[in-house]
Amino acid sequence: MRGSLRAGLHCLLLCPMTLMLADCFAADAVPYPDHSNLMVVRDLQGNERPVKSKADWAIRLEQIRANMQLVMGPVPGASQRVPLEVQNGPEEVSDKYVRRKVTFTPEPGDRVPAWLLIPRGLPAGGTAAAILCLHQTNNVGKDEPAGLGGLTQLAYAHELAERGFVCLVPDYPSFGEYKYDFKKQGTHYASGSMKAIWNNMRAIDLLESLPQVDRTRIGVIGHSLGGHNSLFTALFDERLKAVVSSCGFTPFHDYYQGKLAGWTSDRYMPRIRDVYHNDPDQVPFDFYEILGGLAPRSFYSNSPIHDSNFDLAGVRKAFAKAEAVFSLFDAQDRLKLVTPDAPHEFPIAQRNEAYEWLKVQLK
Repeated sequence: MRGSLRAGLHCLLLCPMTLMLADCFAADAVPYPDHSNLMVVRDLQGNERPVKSKADWAIRLEQIRANMQLVMGPVPGASQRVPLEVQNGPEEVSDKYVRRKVTFTPEPGDRVPAWLLIPRGLPAGGTAAAILCLHQTNNVGKDEPAGLGGLTQLAYAHELAERGFVCLVPDYPSFGEYKYDFKKQGTHYASGSMKAIWNNMRAIDLLESLPQVDRTRIGVIGHSLGGHNSLFTALFDERLKAVVSSCGFTPFHDYYQGKLAGWTSDRYMPRIRDVYHNDPDQVPFDFYEILGGLAPRSFYSNSPIHDSNFDLAGVRKAFAKAEAVFSLFDAQDRLKLVTPDAPHEFPIAQRNEAYEWLKVQLK
């Protein structure tokens, strides 16, 4: 166990960020009876010791990723990182940005449709911060964040591009123009969640390839489906320096009083049903750990008081536990929770606050 952890930590220092964590780590999945207790680390025999240092937390974080992969399936290896083969489609020019239809290859035999929004007026040779924008559950997929359909309150790619951010908006598999059958094309994935994570990681590759993008200033934003999709992706890809999740999560025990069927479709994680019997006590990871795993990066959550999907009381508990990890990195100011008096929505005041927060965190 100690040898594999040392090898993993050594590889974390040496592997370029564009390599997969799956290629860097040979992590052991270690069970934790209490996923909310973030300040302990266990060995394979179940012996616990306190997390007292960043090195201790690095071991716990490696275990969190391993436990997530028990549910989601493994992160694809480097052999799946084929050339992106970006194809540009039609584009429209507005006063503040250019919106272009693109597709890219995330892995052999697949193409992801997306919108790329590039601000106008960048100085010659200049770069901007970039945001991966992930949509909610809806039929129009990527069109909603791009301002081309759906709810105007969720046109965050459009609003961010108007503020000078480069934005990439992919369709989640099976939404929008992305015709994807998880039982046919996706048989090599244990979950739709991991397929989406991989596509998003390749989307970050695409952003990094653009001359307009500062590779050190990339964030992610999403609402509902996009909210937890943002969290999952950020856990496995540390190139994302700032994360905004709107109505995206609550711990599993607080999700409809622990009734987890909503997480078990092919688009999500069928193993929660088939292996862990929809029992939050059996699922080997939880959102407490995901929030802690973002440290010392920046996290902003819009969690309305009346969100019927993701209980606010659970969100508050997760934030309270994650604060200890952020404190370990002296990064408490990078963890922000806002709780508007609203239902499952991303109100304009909180969107504007999130955009300004992103500007500061990605400066």
